[in-house]
Amino acid sequence: MTATLELTRDLELAAAPAETAPRRWLGLFAVLAAMIMNLLDSTVVNVAAPSIRQELGGTYANLQWIAAGYTLALAVGLLTGGRLGDMFGRKRMLLIGVVGFVLASLACAAAVSPETLIAARVIQGLFGAVMIPQSFGLVRDLFPPQEMGKAFAAFGPVIGLSTIIGPVVAGMLIDADVAGTGWRMIFAINLPVGAFALIAGYRALPARATVRAARLDLRGAVLGGVGMMLLVYPLVQGRELGWPAWSVGMLAASILVLAVFAAYQIRRRRSGGTPLVELSVFRQRSYTSGVVFVIVFFGAIVGISLTVGLFLQLGLGYTPVRASLTMSAWAVGAFLGSGFGGAMMAKLGRTILHIGLTLMAIGTGGLYLVFERYGTGIGGWDLAAPLAVFGVGMGMIFVPLFDIIMAGVEDHEVGSASGILESLQQLGATLGVAVIGTIFFGAIGTQAQHNFDTSAAPALRVELSGAGVPVRNQNQLIDAVRACVSDREKGTDPDAAPASCVYAGQLATPATGTAIAAASLDTRKRDSLDAVQRVTALALVLTGIAFVLGFLLPKRARGQH
Repeated sequence: MTATLELTRDLELAAAPAETAPRRWLGLFAVLAAMIMNLLDSTVVNVAAPSIRQELGGTYANLQWIAAGYTLALAVGLLTGGRLGDMFGRKRMLLIGVVGFVLASLACAAAVSPETLIAARVIQGLFGAVMIPQSFGLVRDLFPPQEMGKAFAAFGPVIGLSTIIGPVVAGMLIDADVAGTGWRMIFAINLPVGAFALIAGYRALPARATVRAARLDLRGAVLGGVGMMLLVYPLVQGRELGWPAWSVGMLAASILVLAVFAAYQIRRRRSGGTPLVELSVFRQRSYTSGVVFVIVFFGAIVGISLTVGLFLQLGLGYTPVRASLTMSAWAVGAFLGSGFGGAMMAKLGRTILHIGLTLMAIGTGGLYLVFERYGTGIGGWDLAAPLAVFGVGMGMIFVPLFDIIMAGVEDHEVGSASGILESLQQLGATLGVAVIGTIFFGAIGTQAQHNFDTSAAPALRVELSGAGVPVRNQNQLIDAVRACVSDREKGTDPDAAPASCVYAGQLATPATGTAIAAASLDTRKRDSLDAVQRVTALALVLTGIAFVLGFLLPKRARGQH
């Protein structure tokens, strides 16, 4: 999606045609390699998170931060990433971004704790924000106008195929456990891809003259970043810490800091400086509505994508490759839908968004019904149809969305308006992980005792009777296991053993241990099912909100009025 925004901005702001570069196709492949690294690292954590937690340990909040840390850093960095290319040269900044991204990827692969992995993911996101905004400007520098269409035509299939193949390849790499690397290989694979991007980019990308007139608004970037962090941090950590007063205070402070950021941007513009963002674009109701639409839309799709992946692995015990293959129906649908959305954008205009949202609602409702019907016995094929329908609707929205939102923006505001949308797209994804992830993990355990009593306890009693355990001892052991299962499910660290579990373990015997483990696993599956159903219902509500917001957007895309 960042790719679509950058394309819009660069085509709108296209300067004089570039001379034909002799190695322009090699340069294009270098740019595509950089984009592929970003696309893969935006999605692979959805597949790898359970494997990462199994090896490194950590809390549920750590799992959220491994995903959210990247997108939050990308959101903050994108506010300045494009301007760095203007000031210091797109080629230079892309190559610096590639080097930093690869080194951060290696740091991810070498992480020894959840905290070190999260830190490396943040650094990845920051260098991604330096690397990605240069892509389309470099393509425009590489190709003459008569070949521009051919060059940009390569982006759609590459982005689409990366979205489909990336998670599947990640699952295969994790299951293959190459040289004992497990999940670490999904980050180490960036080394050869990045090396190609660096060497080919150095040899083939043009070094254009830079524009140094505008000073970088570092103070604005810091204020914007702090405001976003104050917003996201308590949403991720609050549940784990019991929602202390300071978490509410941080949420209130985020509003204050973002207001200071807006005031500073206005003052900088009035004093003759170059602000980080042109806030004048928010005077238009259609653009402001589009910003809210982007946050809701991306929050919903990223949040539910993460939680369905977690449900499949943490709840049902799918292997990474099986989970990624199950989720591939979503990606295939998105690929097909994006082709239809691009082809029909000119004819249908804003209507294409509502068609896509309707299909998303049908797919989301279908997911809920499948969960309700099959329960913990659900299989990958049961999910394929609703995931595919959801994906088709989502893909139909991807291509035309930003052109429609940008339709009412003045020419001199296009650069800033698209930059804001890029950043808020990532912020929406971060909020989706934070809010929907918190709801998912918070829901696990709320029905643990009920699920244990209605399903696991009767089966456990049968097993205990078969093992010759007296009824009085059965009741004592079942009560102990119920308390253990409930406390473990409600905990923030699934590896930590509550005191109730220690007691239950003392009552267990070799003859009853297998039955107790089966009862615990059954409860975990049902708890995860309850949680993913709650998230699915929330995603359906968010889709409805986006549907209503869609009526506030321009009827036609930019340039079609």
